[in-house]
Amino acid sequence: MRVAILALLPLALGGCIVRTAVDVVTLPVKAVGAGVDAVTTSQSEADEKRGREIRKQEEREGREARKREKEARKRERERDEDRY
Repeated sequence: MRVAILALLPLALGGCIVRTAVDVVTLPVKAVGAGVDAVTTSQSEADEKRGREIRKQEEREGREARKREKEARKRERERDEDRY
């Protein structure tokens, strides 16, 4: 029984060693890939970012237009009050 276990032990450990060796070899490749992915921007990410910038710009322009309209109405009311 012990002989059978001792005979199978190298086979069982061999798989673990091979798996560990593969992990050690592929780790730098995975690390570089993750670094490149973090640094680069995909086309869809760039499109989303540009869309956000456009929406924010439109919101700013809308606020400024409403502010100008409000000031224009205020000046118009003041002119009307000055006439009477």
